Amino acid sequence: MGIVAKAGDWAFKAFTAGLGVTTIYLTGTFSLNVYRGIAWHKAQPKIEYEDEQAS
Repeated sequence: MGIVAKAGDWAFKAFTAGLGVTTIYLTGTFSLNVYRGIAWHKAQPKIEYEDEQAS
């Protein structure tokens, strides 16, 4: 196997490893943002619902 082929193999391995790390990072941050969004939504006051119940 030539030097160019080995360099190509290493470049491909580095590229796919980078994609894997990026995928894991984006999955984690997406999950965290979904959790924060749900928590924020639940923390909002329920003024409209309370107004409907009072009338």
